[in-house]
Amino acid sequence: MRDIFFKTLEDIAKENKSIFLLVADLGIKFFENFQQIGGERAINVGVAEGNMVGVASGLSLSGKNVYCYSIIPFIVMRALEQIKVDVAFNNLNIKLLGAGGGMVYGAEGITHHAIEDIAIMRAIPNMTIVCPGDAKEAELLAKESVFYKGPLYIRFGRDFDPLIHKGEIDFKIGRGIVVNEGKEICLFATGTMLYYASKVIEILKGKGLDPTLVSMHTIKPLDKDLISKCAENHSTIFTLEDHNVIGGLGSAVSEVLLENKYSGKFKKIGVEDQYCPISGKTDYLMKINKLDPESISNTILKEI
Repeated sequence: MRDIFFKTLEDIAKENKSIFLLVADLGIKFFENFQQIGGERAINVGVAEGNMVGVASGLSLSGKNVYCYSIIPFIVMRALEQIKVDVAFNNLNIKLLGAGGGMVYGAEGITHHAIEDIAIMRAIPNMTIVCPGDAKEAELLAKESVFYKGPLYIRFGRDFDPLIHKGEIDFKIGRGIVVNEGKEICLFATGTMLYYASKVIEILKGKGLDPTLVSMHTIKPLDKDLISKCAENHSTIFTLEDHNVIGGLGSAVSEVLLENKYSGKFKKIGVEDQYCPISGKTDYLMKINKLDPESISNTILKEI
Protein backbone atom coordinates (compact mmCIF):
# COMPACT_ATOMS: atom_id res chain seq x y z
CA MET A 1 0.00 0.00 0.00
CA ARG A 2 2.96 2.32 0.60
CA ASP A 3 4.08 1.87 -3.03
CA ILE A 4 0.76 2.95 -4.53
CA PHE A 5 0.53 5.90 -2.11
CA PHE A 6 3.87 7.32 -3.24
CA LYS A 7 3.24 6.52 -6.90
CA THR A 8 0.00 8.52 -6.68
CA LEU A 9 1.74 11.33 -4.78
CA GLU A 10 4.50 11.46 -7.42
CA ASP A 11 1.91 11.88 -10.18
CA ILE A 12 0.25 14.73 -8.28
CA ALA A 13 3.61 16.38 -7.50
CA LYS A 14 4.36 16.68 -11.22
CA GLU A 15 1.70 19.39 -11.42
CA ASN A 16 1.54 20.57 -7.80
CA LYS A 17 4.83 22.34 -7.18
CA SER A 18 4.01 23.05 -3.52
CA ILE A 19 4.53 19.40 -2.50
CA PHE A 20 7.78 18.66 -0.63
CA LEU A 21 8.94 15.23 0.56
CA LEU A 22 11.37 14.92 3.49
CA VAL A 23 13.07 11.65 4.47
CA ALA A 24 15.44 10.75 7.32
CA ASP A 25 18.18 8.87 5.46
CA LEU A 26 16.19 5.77 4.60
CA GLY A 27 14.32 4.44 1.59
CA ILE A 28 16.44 6.65 -0.68
CA LYS A 29 16.13 4.37 -3.73
CA PHE A 30 12.40 4.19 -3.02
CA PHE A 31 12.15 7.95 -3.65
CA GLU A 32 14.34 8.21 -6.75
CA ASN A 33 11.31 8.95 -8.92
CA PHE A 34 10.21 11.78 -6.65
CA GLN A 35 13.74 13.20 -6.70
CA GLN A 36 13.65 13.27 -10.50
CA ILE A 37 10.24 14.96 -10.42
CA GLY A 38 10.77 17.37 -7.55
CA GLY A 39 14.50 18.07 -7.53
CA GLU A 40 14.99 20.44 -4.61
CA ARG A 41 11.55 19.43 -3.27
CA ALA A 42 12.94 16.05 -2.18
CA ILE A 43 15.10 16.57 0.91
CA ASN A 44 17.09 13.97 2.84
CA VAL A 45 17.74 15.50 6.26
CA GLY A 46 19.88 12.60 7.50
CA VAL A 47 19.36 10.57 10.67
CA ALA A 48 17.61 13.43 12.45
CA GLU A 49 13.89 12.94 12.67
CA GLY A 50 13.29 15.81 15.08
CA ASN A 51 15.14 18.15 12.73
CA MET A 52 13.12 16.77 9.80
CA VAL A 53 9.86 17.74 11.47
CA GLY A 54 11.32 21.15 12.36
CA VAL A 55 12.36 21.76 8.75
CA ALA A 56 8.93 20.58 7.60
CA SER A 57 7.29 23.08 9.93
CA GLY A 58 9.31 25.93 8.47
CA LEU A 59 8.40 24.87 4.95
CA SER A 60 4.73 24.59 5.91
CA LEU A 61 4.74 28.07 7.43
CA SER A 62 6.14 29.22 4.08
CA GLY A 63 3.11 27.81 2.28
CA LYS A 64 4.50 24.44 1.24
CA ASN A 65 2.58 21.14 1.35
CA VAL A 66 4.99 18.91 3.27
CA TYR A 67 5.25 15.13 3.68
CA CYS A 68 7.70 13.55 6.17
CA TYR A 69 8.62 9.86 5.91
CA SER A 70 10.35 7.45 8.28
CA ILE A 71 9.85 4.18 10.16
CA ILE A 72 7.10 4.61 12.76
CA PRO A 73 9.07 4.45 16.04
CA PHE A 74 11.52 7.03 14.70
CA ILE A 75 9.10 9.55 13.22
CA VAL A 76 6.64 9.31 16.13
CA MET A 77 8.76 8.87 19.24
CA ARG A 78 12.06 10.49 18.32
CA ALA A 79 10.31 13.56 16.92
CA LEU A 80 7.42 13.70 19.39
CA GLU A 81 8.33 17.05 20.93
CA GLN A 82 8.57 18.69 17.51
CA ILE A 83 5.30 17.06 16.44
CA LYS A 84 3.59 18.49 19.52
CA VAL A 85 5.12 21.97 19.65
CA ASP A 86 5.83 22.74 15.99
CA VAL A 87 3.18 20.81 14.07
CA ALA A 88 0.14 20.21 16.26
CA PHE A 89 0.18 23.40 18.32
CA ASN A 90 0.39 25.49 15.13
CA ASN A 91 -2.07 23.20 13.31
CA LEU A 92 0.23 22.96 10.29
CA ASN A 93 -0.53 21.19 7.02
CA ILE A 94 2.08 18.46 7.47
CA LYS A 95 1.65 14.78 6.66
CA LEU A 96 3.64 12.40 8.85
CA LEU A 97 4.12 9.11 7.01
CA GLY A 98 5.02 6.15 9.22
CA ALA A 99 6.17 2.84 7.73
CA GLY A 100 5.86 -0.53 9.42
CA GLY A 101 2.70 -0.56 11.54
CA GLY A 102 2.51 -3.27 14.17
CA MET A 103 5.20 -5.91 13.63
CA VAL A 104 5.85 -5.39 9.94
CA TYR A 105 9.56 -4.94 10.72
CA GLY A 106 9.42 -8.12 12.78
CA ALA A 107 12.99 -9.28 12.27
CA GLU A 108 14.45 -6.00 13.58
CA GLY A 109 12.97 -6.48 17.06
CA ILE A 110 11.12 -4.16 19.40
CA THR A 111 13.12 -1.08 18.36
CA HIS A 112 11.24 -1.30 15.06
CA HIS A 113 7.92 -2.74 16.26
CA ALA A 114 5.16 -0.14 16.34
CA ILE A 115 2.46 -0.93 18.90
CA GLU A 116 2.21 2.38 20.79
CA ASP A 117 2.04 5.00 18.03
CA ILE A 118 -1.74 5.30 17.64
CA ALA A 119 -2.22 5.78 21.38
CA ILE A 120 0.45 8.50 21.39
CA MET A 121 -0.94 10.34 18.38
CA ARG A 122 -4.56 10.08 19.56
CA ALA A 123 -3.65 12.16 22.60
CA ILE A 124 -2.24 15.02 20.52
CA PRO A 125 -4.78 17.78 19.77
CA ASN A 126 -5.40 18.67 16.09
CA MET A 127 -3.88 15.34 14.95
CA THR A 128 -5.74 13.18 12.42
CA ILE A 129 -4.83 9.48 12.21
CA VAL A 130 -5.44 7.30 9.14
CA CYS A 131 -4.36 3.66 8.67
CA PRO A 132 -5.19 2.52 5.10
CA GLY A 133 -6.21 -1.12 4.86
CA ASP A 134 -5.24 -1.90 1.26
CA ALA A 135 -3.83 -0.34 -1.90
CA LYS A 136 -7.17 1.14 -2.97
CA GLU A 137 -7.55 2.99 0.32
CA ALA A 138 -3.91 4.12 0.12
CA GLU A 139 -4.35 5.47 -3.40
CA LEU A 140 -7.46 7.47 -2.53
CA LEU A 141 -5.87 8.66 0.72
CA ALA A 142 -2.88 10.03 -1.21
CA LYS A 143 -5.22 12.08 -3.39
CA GLU A 144 -7.26 13.37 -0.45
CA SER A 145 -4.21 14.09 1.72
CA VAL A 146 -2.97 16.77 -0.68
CA PHE A 147 -5.98 18.95 0.14
CA TYR A 148 -6.33 18.00 3.82
CA LYS A 149 -5.92 20.85 6.26
CA GLY A 150 -4.06 20.27 9.52
CA PRO A 151 -1.63 17.64 10.88
CA LEU A 152 -2.16 14.17 9.42
CA TYR A 153 -0.49 10.96 10.60
CA ILE A 154 -0.64 8.12 8.06
CA ARG A 155 0.29 4.65 9.26
CA PHE A 156 1.35 2.11 6.62
CA GLY A 157 1.36 -1.66 7.03
CA ARG A 158 2.86 -4.12 4.61
CA ASP A 159 3.34 -3.37 0.91
CA PHE A 160 2.08 -6.74 -0.29
CA ASP A 161 -1.27 -7.06 1.50
CA PRO A 162 -3.91 -8.20 -1.00
CA LEU A 163 -6.55 -5.85 -2.36
CA ILE A 164 -9.68 -6.16 -0.20
CA HIS A 165 -11.99 -3.72 -1.97
CA LYS A 166 -12.90 -5.30 -5.30
CA GLY A 167 -14.81 -2.35 -6.74
CA GLU A 168 -14.84 1.41 -6.38
CA ILE A 169 -15.19 2.76 -2.84
CA ASP A 170 -16.28 6.06 -1.36
CA PHE A 171 -13.18 6.91 0.65
CA LYS A 172 -13.32 9.90 2.97
CA ILE A 173 -11.06 10.71 5.91
CA GLY A 174 -13.19 10.29 9.03
CA ARG A 175 -15.68 7.83 7.53
CA GLY A 176 -15.48 4.05 7.85
CA ILE A 177 -16.29 1.67 5.00
CA VAL A 178 -18.61 -1.34 5.31
CA VAL A 179 -16.81 -4.15 3.49
CA ASN A 180 -19.29 -6.91 4.30
CA GLU A 181 -22.84 -6.34 5.48
CA GLY A 182 -23.75 -9.13 7.89
CA LYS A 183 -25.70 -9.62 11.09
CA GLU A 184 -25.31 -10.18 14.84
CA ILE A 185 -21.47 -9.90 14.87
CA CYS A 186 -19.55 -6.81 13.76
CA LEU A 187 -15.79 -6.56 13.24
CA PHE A 188 -14.03 -3.18 13.09
CA ALA A 189 -10.56 -3.52 11.56
CA THR A 190 -7.87 -0.95 10.81
CA GLY A 191 -4.75 -0.95 8.66
CA THR A 192 -3.10 -4.28 7.91
CA MET A 193 -5.68 -6.03 10.07
CA LEU A 194 -8.27 -5.49 7.34
CA TYR A 195 -6.69 -8.35 5.39
CA TYR A 196 -6.64 -10.61 8.46
CA ALA A 197 -10.24 -9.66 9.18
CA SER A 198 -11.29 -10.63 5.65
CA LYS A 199 -9.81 -14.10 6.23
CA VAL A 200 -11.60 -14.28 9.58
CA ILE A 201 -14.89 -13.53 7.81
CA GLU A 202 -14.28 -16.48 5.48
CA ILE A 203 -13.60 -18.80 8.42
CA LEU A 204 -16.67 -17.66 10.34
CA LYS A 205 -18.89 -17.99 7.27
CA GLY A 206 -17.71 -21.58 7.11
CA LYS A 207 -19.09 -21.95 10.64
CA GLY A 208 -22.51 -20.68 9.60
CA LEU A 209 -21.97 -17.07 10.75
CA ASP A 210 -22.20 -13.92 8.65
CA PRO A 211 -20.38 -11.07 10.40
CA THR A 212 -20.30 -7.46 9.31
CA LEU A 213 -16.83 -6.15 8.49
CA VAL A 214 -15.99 -2.46 8.69
CA SER A 215 -12.73 -0.90 7.55
CA MET A 216 -12.15 1.79 10.18
CA HIS A 217 -9.20 3.36 8.40
CA THR A 218 -9.56 6.67 10.25
CA ILE A 219 -9.07 6.37 13.99
CA LYS A 220 -9.17 10.10 14.67
CA PRO A 221 -11.63 11.65 14.00
CA LEU A 222 -13.62 8.47 14.52
CA ASP A 223 -16.77 7.67 12.55
CA LYS A 224 -19.06 7.73 15.59
CA ASP A 225 -22.22 7.62 13.49
CA LEU A 226 -21.22 4.35 11.83
CA ILE A 227 -20.22 2.82 15.17
CA SER A 228 -23.56 3.83 16.69
CA LYS A 229 -25.43 2.34 13.73
CA CYS A 230 -23.52 -0.94 14.03
CA ALA A 231 -24.19 -0.99 17.78
CA GLU A 232 -27.93 -0.77 17.11
CA ASN A 233 -27.87 -3.73 14.70
CA HIS A 234 -25.30 -6.10 16.24
CA SER A 235 -25.26 -7.92 19.57
CA THR A 236 -21.49 -8.48 19.57
CA ILE A 237 -18.69 -6.16 18.46
CA PHE A 238 -14.98 -6.86 18.06
CA THR A 239 -12.10 -4.53 17.16
CA LEU A 240 -9.00 -5.83 15.37
CA GLU A 241 -5.68 -3.97 15.40
CA ASP A 242 -1.93 -4.64 15.24
CA HIS A 243 -1.40 -2.28 18.16
CA ASN A 244 -1.52 -2.38 21.93
CA VAL A 245 -5.07 -3.01 23.12
CA ILE A 246 -4.63 0.12 25.24
CA GLY A 247 -5.14 3.42 23.48
CA GLY A 248 -5.74 2.30 19.91
CA LEU A 249 -8.80 1.47 17.81
CA GLY A 250 -10.35 -0.71 20.50
CA SER A 251 -10.13 2.00 23.11
CA ALA A 252 -11.56 4.58 20.72
CA VAL A 253 -14.52 2.39 19.75
CA SER A 254 -15.19 1.36 23.35
CA GLU A 255 -15.47 5.02 24.36
CA VAL A 256 -18.23 5.54 21.80
CA LEU A 257 -20.06 2.38 22.84
CA LEU A 258 -19.88 3.38 26.50
CA GLU A 259 -21.25 6.83 25.76
CA ASN A 260 -24.11 5.21 23.81
CA LYS A 261 -24.80 2.75 26.65
CA TYR A 262 -24.24 -0.25 24.39
CA SER A 263 -25.69 -3.35 26.05
CA GLY A 264 -24.12 -5.98 23.83
CA LYS A 265 -20.82 -7.83 24.12
CA PHE A 266 -17.60 -6.05 23.16
CA LYS A 267 -13.99 -7.24 22.98
CA LYS A 268 -10.73 -5.67 21.84
CA ILE A 269 -8.44 -7.98 19.85
CA GLY A 270 -4.90 -6.70 19.46
CA VAL A 271 -1.44 -6.88 20.99
CA GLU A 272 -1.69 -7.49 24.71
CA ASP A 273 0.00 -4.93 26.96
CA GLN A 274 3.49 -6.37 26.61
CA TYR A 275 6.47 -6.26 24.25
CA CYS A 276 7.31 -9.18 22.02
CA PRO A 277 10.88 -10.28 22.89
CA ILE A 278 11.14 -12.45 19.77
CA SER A 279 12.36 -11.35 16.35
CA GLY A 280 11.03 -13.01 13.23
CA LYS A 281 8.86 -12.70 10.16
CA THR A 282 5.63 -10.74 10.54
CA ASP A 283 3.25 -13.68 10.08
CA TYR A 284 5.18 -15.67 12.68
CA LEU A 285 4.98 -12.86 15.24
CA MET A 286 1.31 -12.29 14.52
CA LYS A 287 0.64 -15.96 15.24
CA ILE A 288 2.62 -15.78 18.50
CA ASN A 289 0.47 -12.82 19.52
CA LYS A 290 -2.71 -14.70 18.48
CA LEU A 291 -3.46 -12.21 15.73
CA ASP A 292 -3.45 -14.63 12.81
CA PRO A 293 -6.86 -15.39 11.23
CA GLU A 294 -7.22 -18.79 12.92
CA SER A 295 -6.44 -17.44 16.40
CA ILE A 296 -8.74 -14.46 15.95
CA SER A 297 -11.54 -16.74 14.74
CA ASN A 298 -11.08 -18.99 17.76
CA THR A 299 -11.21 -15.97 20.07
CA ILE A 300 -14.43 -14.77 18.47
CA LEU A 301 -16.06 -18.22 18.57
CA LYS A 302 -15.11 -18.59 22.24
CA GLU A 303 -16.61 -15.20 23.07
CA ILE A 304 -19.93 -15.87 21.37
